Amino acid sequence: MKSKYLVLICLLLLTLSGCDIFNTTFEDLEDARMYEASELTDAPVPAALKIMTWNIKFGGARIDFFFDGWGDEVLMEESVVIENTQQIAYYINEIDPDIILLQELDIDSKRSAYVDQLQFLLDTTDLNYGAYASQWKADFVPSDGLGRMNSGNAILSKWEITDASRIALPLIDQDGLTQYFYLRRNILKTTIQIGTEELQVLNIHAAAYSKDGKKKEQIDIFKGELDELNNDGSLFVAGGDFNAIPPNALNTVGTDFPDRPEGLADDFEVEDYELTDMVEFYADYHPDLLPEDYIVYEEENDYFSPYYTHSIYINMQFEEDYDPEVDDIDWNRKLDYLFTNNEAGWVSGSSETLQGTRQLSDHCPVIVELEW
Repeated sequence: MKSKYLVLICLLLLTLSGCDIFNTTFEDLEDARMYEASELTDAPVPAALKIMTWNIKFGGARIDFFFDGWGDEVLMEESVVIENTQQIAYYINEIDPDIILLQELDIDSKRSAYVDQLQFLLDTTDLNYGAYASQWKADFVPSDGLGRMNSGNAILSKWEITDASRIALPLIDQDGLTQYFYLRRNILKTTIQIGTEELQVLNIHAAAYSKDGKKKEQIDIFKGELDELNNDGSLFVAGGDFNAIPPNALNTVGTDFPDRPEGLADDFEVEDYELTDMVEFYADYHPDLLPEDYIVYEEENDYFSPYYTHSIYINMQFEEDYDPEVDDIDWNRKLDYLFTNNEAGWVSGSSETLQGTRQLSDHCPVIVELEW
C-alpha cells in the first residue's frame, strides 16, 4: 500500500511540475562519463587486440531478483556486491582482454549498495580507462524499494579513450509514469587511441521486451552508426547485448524458451524473435561467429550450442513441479555479438563463447581477436 501512495505522489508531482524532478532524462546526444584507474598499467600495443563483450547483470550473479520473475530479492548487501564484482574481475584478469564492452553495470544504485562497479573493475584489472553511458538513472525509483538507480553501458580499455558520447535510442511504448522512471536505451560510442592509430568502439544494449517495433528501431540506428563510420573509412569494433538471435536460428518463438515463470506481467513477456533483426550486420560486417557454425550445433544437439550466450537459471525452490530435465536450464540462445569492418575480419579461430561463467551472470562473455 505504501508503494502505491508513493507512485501516486510521484505522478502528481510530475503532472504539476512538468519538469525532470527525479533526474531521469537525457539529451539526444551527450558526452559520456569518463573514468581512469587509480593506478595505470603499462600497455604495449600487441599484434592482435582481444575484444570482449559481457552483460554482467550489475554484479547480481544468480540471485533471484523480483524483476526476473523467479524470486523477491530487491537489494544486495555491499559485501555480496563486492564479492560478485571481484569474481567478475578475476575472470577478466584470466582472459586479459584489451578492450571490453559491458552492459548492465551499476555505478551508483541502491540495489547494488552504491558500489561503483566501473571504478572497481578498473582498479582490480589491467584495464586503465573507461567510458560510461547511463541507461537507467533516477534519484529515486518509487517502486519495490529500488530507490536510487544508475546503471548502464561501459567500455573499458588498456589505452586512452579520447572521445566518448552517449547517443539516445527510442523509448519503448509504456505508460507515461513507467516510461519516466524506466530504462532509456543508448549507444555508447568511443574513440580509443592505440599507438598511432584510432579505433572506434561502440556498445549497445537493445530492448528486451519491446512489442512495438522499438527494438528493431534501436538495432537499425546502431547499424546506421556503423555504416557512417564505415563510409568515412574509420575502423570499428562494435557489439553488446542485442536481445536478438542470429538470422538462421531454429528456435524463434519467445514462449518456446522454457525459462519463463508463470504469471509474468505482460510488459515482461518475451516477444517472438525476428530472424531479420541481425541480417544486415551479418551481410555487411564480420561477426564473431559465422552463421553456419551456429546452426550446425542447434541441429545436431537438440537446441544446445556452445555458442549460446544467455540463460535464466531456475532455482528449484520456485518450482512446484521441478523437473531437472526441463527446469534447470543452461545456455539457450545467442543474444550477444561483436562485429568489425576490418577488411580481413577477425583473427581466424579466435572467437570464443565463455560459458564457464554461468554463476556470474545470466549472460556469458564473447571474445574475439582483431589483428592490429
